[in-house]
Amino acid sequence: MDLIILNDGLYSLVPVTKALLADVKLFAKVDCFSLCEILRLKLTTYYDAPFNYHIMNDGSGYFFGCICR
Repeated sequence: MDLIILNDGLYSLVPVTKALLADVKLFAKVDCFSLCEILRLKLTTYYDAPFNYHIMNDGSGYFFGCICR
């Protein structure tokens, strides 16, 4: 699974590692899209209208989505 991050007009794929999931506790089996939602909630801050952005908390860009493999 990769995260799609938009930074300065360039989309980047960031692989999801065990380090990203270190403090996430899953008590049931989740599919890839549910895991993407969990990571979005953990890693971003939402800016409402007029922006409608999910900005990465570490300043690396805008969260755009996930690619499930």
